[in-house]
Amino acid sequence: MIQVSESAIEEIIRLKTKQSITDAFLRLKVAAGGCSGFLYLTQFDQTLQPDDYVHNCVGSKGQGVKVAIDAQSLTHLNSLSLDFAEDLMGGSFRFHNPQATKTCGCGVSFGVTER
Repeated sequence: MIQVSESAIEEIIRLKTKQSITDAFLRLKVAAGGCSGFLYLTQFDQTLQPDDYVHNCVGSKGQGVKVAIDAQSLTHLNSLSLDFAEDLMGGSFRFHNPQATKTCGCGVSFGVTER
């Protein structure tokens, strides 16, 4: 299970509107790379895969978005909290992952301890 904050839901909707995307969902994926071993990847997608976990997120204003995660990525993303915040450098998604044993200052790279 993942958590998606109100501000992240609003940003996903804003990006979909800006890009004139209607029937897409946000795909959240983990890939090898980055300075800590793994990267968070996000993109809009319209095709669900058989092994996708789909999380339906509903904001306080009733607006909804879907987030899909493939089974392999879910092993690294279970209990993830996705947030969106703005600061002096602009806005970005923030990934709060309790499974990450190390993170990079970039905010999109993380590492896990092998079991």
